[in-house]
Amino acid sequence: MYFDTIDICNAHFLYAMLWHEGQFSKTYEKFAQLERIGFRPSPLLSGPEDLNDNAREIYNNLCAD
Repeated sequence: MYFDTIDICNAHFLYAMLWHEGQFSKTYEKFAQLERIGFRPSPLLSGPEDLNDNAREIYNNLCAD
């Protein structure tokens, strides 16, 4: 795993999309954080298989916590 802003944003977006517990959950707050930095995900991003290897590793670490 290495530092890459786009990979980090993609992993966090996908994690929030798949695992948030509703609009007022801590996980849902990730959408606002990503919006504030101007991140726009690809419309093709729908599951972990759409991430590159680095982003998938970041995503898997988020899921393990």
